[in-house]
Amino acid sequence: MIYKKYYPHRYPFLFIDRVIDFIPEKKAIAEKFVSENENYFQGHFPNKPIMPGVLIIEAMAQTGGIIILSMEFSKNKLAVLAGLNNFKFRNIVLPNQTLKMIAETLSIRKNFGKINTCAYVDNKLVCEGEILFALIDK
Repeated sequence: MIYKKYYPHRYPFLFIDRVIDFIPEKKAIAEKFVSENENYFQGHFPNKPIMPGVLIIEAMAQTGGIIILSMEFSKNKLAVLAGLNNFKFRNIVLPNQTLKMIAETLSIRKNFGKINTCAYVDNKLVCEGEILFALIDK
């Protein structure tokens, strides 16, 4: 599991089940199966369970973080969220769907990165936006 090599998150805050494509420094594609047993469905619209938007963004950020943390200069660093730009939600995510996240590098410097991200369910756009990362010491 390539993401566990680079990414510090673990259950229950890991929102990536598998990485299906990875081009170091350029692109990552990951998936998250959204189980009906996820704890957040108990309280987020219990009669009409919908995956919270903030968790969709977190899954997208974790996918982008793989790119940032795979770079040589990021050893002994953590990639933390520094900003969100132009995010739009296009569709909802329901239990028993698979969320596919695509992250592509826009720009990277020694302590900063900007990643373009999109999330899909069944090839329908769910969410899109740019994520800014800052690298801090572990």
